[in-house]
Amino acid sequence: MTTSRRNFIAKSILATAGISAGLNLVIKANNSESATGRLVGIPETKSQDAFKISIFSKHLQWLDFNEMARLSAEMGFDGVDLTVRPGGHVLPEMVERDLPKAVEAVRKSGKNIYMITTAINDAEDPLSEKILKTASTLGIGHYRMGYMYYDEKKTVEENISIIFPRLSKLAILNEKYSISGEYQNHSGNYGSGIYFGAPIWDLADALKKINSGWLGSQYDVYHATIEGANSWPVGLKLIKPFIRSVDIKDFQWSKINGKWSAETVPLGEGMVDYKKYLGLLKQQNIRVPISLHYEYPLGGAENGAKILTMKREDVVSAMQKDITTLKKYFSEANLI
Repeated sequence: MTTSRRNFIAKSILATAGISAGLNLVIKANNSESATGRLVGIPETKSQDAFKISIFSKHLQWLDFNEMARLSAEMGFDGVDLTVRPGGHVLPEMVERDLPKAVEAVRKSGKNIYMITTAINDAEDPLSEKILKTASTLGIGHYRMGYMYYDEKKTVEENISIIFPRLSKLAILNEKYSISGEYQNHSGNYGSGIYFGAPIWDLADALKKINSGWLGSQYDVYHATIEGANSWPVGLKLIKPFIRSVDIKDFQWSKINGKWSAETVPLGEGMVDYKKYLGLLKQQNIRVPISLHYEYPLGGAENGAKILTMKREDVVSAMQKDITTLKKYFSEANLI
């Protein structure tokens, strides 16, 4: 596709979405093309960040910043994937005050914050800009976005026509602050709406059309396996150019109250084929930061509880077991 044609499409998309501010950023990106047709200036993952393992801080919300930092370092994590969202370690409205404190605590422990997890899905929300500006100033390169959903009363095409401009606006805001926004593929429904990105193709198609290095995927093989037990490698291949970070956890199918559902289990005890998955990461040269999640029963830690209902040492032991398992997987795959 010629540059002039791409610029015309970019202008049309943004005009339809009612976007004027930041149009020059998209045009600038589209004018910066390599001989292979891929954009120049896309934020590449720093080599030293590849396969750095962070603990999702949702599971440590029973600790303050200093204790969170100390424990995550003791357990062998490289960093913390910090929750900066309602109910998280850092509340969005307090981000300018509290995010620097959290970053300082983690870095004092000798570790880093490679990514944060947010509820950002609207570039026009003043808190979105405040979070991204603060995170960027602190040298944080990745953030997980908030979810979007299909309205069952609308067609698939109608839904995508609503979601696409929202993602386009976020790409512009991300570029403004040089931070990579990453959308996680999530299985199933939230309320009455199916998650946008659950099928993978819809997210991959949107990212391809928006064509911004500042908008990508936080790929979750757990959710991809739930949605496509045998076909998930096809989705991985499709989304591969846009993967900027990955999530790790495991599950098994269980019958609860007569209904089959995905039950999260400790890493290595479930159905996710990590041998195949890590082999594909290596084969396709996907080298990005990692967020390890614990969503099986852990005395409330799995849900972001502020107070535990089981012994602290048992929670820590379970967490250490999973990170040991993950490191073993990566060692066997010759990835670290």
